[in-house]
Amino acid sequence: MLRRAFVQGVLAAGALPFFTTVARAFEPSTSVPPSRMAEGSPSRTAQGAAVLRASHQILDQPPILDDPLALRILGARLESEVRANPRPGRAALRAFVALRSRFAEDQLARAVHRGVGQYVVLGAGLDTFAYRNRFPGSRLHVFEVDHPATQTWKIGRLQEVGIDIPDSLSFVPVDFERQSLSAELKRAGFRPEEPAFFSWLGVVVYLTSDAVRATLEFIASLATGTEVVFDYGIPSSSLTDAERASRDAAAKRVAAIGEPWITYFDPASLALELLDIGFSDVEDLGPHQARERYLSNRLDGLRIGEVGHLMRAVL
Repeated sequence: MLRRAFVQGVLAAGALPFFTTVARAFEPSTSVPPSRMAEGSPSRTAQGAAVLRASHQILDQPPILDDPLALRILGARLESEVRANPRPGRAALRAFVALRSRFAEDQLARAVHRGVGQYVVLGAGLDTFAYRNRFPGSRLHVFEVDHPATQTWKIGRLQEVGIDIPDSLSFVPVDFERQSLSAELKRAGFRPEEPAFFSWLGVVVYLTSDAVRATLEFIASLATGTEVVFDYGIPSSSLTDAERASRDAAAKRVAAIGEPWITYFDPASLALELLDIGFSDVEDLGPHQARERYLSNRLDGLRIGEVGHLMRAVL
């Protein structure tokens, strides 16, 4: 699976240091079956997330995340299919996918206002922020990091649908079997001596705990003021029987296409791990807090489930 290999390959390449702390924040991961994706094909779950963001623009008013490019970036054929059948039955997942992007972009805006001028999107997929970015290039430069095959596919999609690539965006293709994330970021113009904002959405659950920890330690090695936002799932032991059954069913579906969920976090232990490696401020946005912040005044009953959490950590 390209998205898993994208970060997990760090370990084989030795591009990032390992954590030395005990992995007490993580549930043991199971064995990972081989991916069914053909080499060079984009992640099917990344495409699925893009479809959910697009469906959100049609079904949920007002949208949690206002993304005027969400439908267009799908391409004419898939956009037409989504408009005809926006999948109303997946409301909780659709809401969470939109909410996690909204949370990341809200935190990014605060970071920019305090002077952060670099935004790194790890595992960018079909994320559209760089193409609707309202900040001038002098205030914010975006770096989209992804596997070379996925990034080539995205660039082709942008050209196909006529979405301009702004000067304030740099693509950073990284094949960790041969390349270093830090080196390729620098090659693209990233300045490690200056603070940056990282978003890491829809990726962590697919990675081993070692790959997750290595990536977070890399971010923690950067300039003071650097911030990261990522989403994660909580351990099965924290779920009710109904929640566990629902998640197990969804997990089987993604495992069947070769993109299994393998790593979960305990929120309190994760927060301690982040502080231990050098982050000075952490915030866990659980389902209750997320509903209060983004869904409390809605009239349509849109809700998220109890499984997904969002974490913000600042150096």
